Amino acid sequence: MADVFAILSANYKSVGATVPSKTPYVPVDAKLYQGEWTGKYADNKTFKISVSNVTGFRAKVQYQSAGTNKYADVLIKDNAFRIGDTKFKLTKIGTAEIKNVITDPSTGQTLLDTAYAKLSTSR
Repeated sequence: MADVFAILSANYKSVGATVPSKTPYVPVDAKLYQGEWTGKYADNKTFKISVSNVTGFRAKVQYQSAGTNKYADVLIKDNAFRIGDTKFKLTKIGTAEIKNVITDPSTGQTLLDTAYAKLSTSR
């Protein structure tokens, strides 16, 4: 039962720390997002994020890292989007900050892994 309360407590803390954006969805420049983004986490685990079909503020995204393969249709807002437990935020042209929530299966503890990705190819 203590595990349930720990999870609830952690989620309340993380939700309370986020401030919802009041900005509307607006069309983005597809050239800034579209292509393959690659990077490496602190533990040397590599990842690749493929962004395609950027239209308005919508895009198709594939995230690959260490056996994890996720596909999603995403909405881009405030230069960022989420795919599963991963957040992509464009920081400058050709560079993005990637934040990935990792849950340790043995302890249930969560860790926020942060890395930077570079746009390696454009489509």
